[in-house]
Amino acid sequence: MNDKRPVNLDIGTIALPITAYTSILHRVSGVFLVAGVALLFWLLGTSLDGPEGFEQAKACLTSFWGKLSIWAVLIGLSYHSAAGVKHLIMDAGIGETMKGGETGSKLVLAVTAVLVLLTGLWIW
Repeated sequence: MNDKRPVNLDIGTIALPITAYTSILHRVSGVFLVAGVALLFWLLGTSLDGPEGFEQAKACLTSFWGKLSIWAVLIGLSYHSAAGVKHLIMDAGIGETMKGGETGSKLVLAVTAVLVLLTGLWIW
């Protein structure tokens, strides 16, 4: 094959559209949620081990690192849910153009920012 197209191998100079970043973050947040669910299941199992386990889980959840971990899981869930709703809306035929995709991506980021603040206020 005699392909004379320029090849850009410098990943730092590639400019992706906002839709690409939100798509990549949607996938990353899904993977992150798997680890988050593992953490939540561990906390549930610990709390069900009896009074000592319950106190251990309670102490974990009231510590700085416990609150930060739960907040991180909720941030991942917030982003993944907002992006998922955007995909469902696009599956209905709304916002399938490039402009619509950019608007949807900006809305996902804005909704996530609000949810991050609200969950942060709730946890802390």
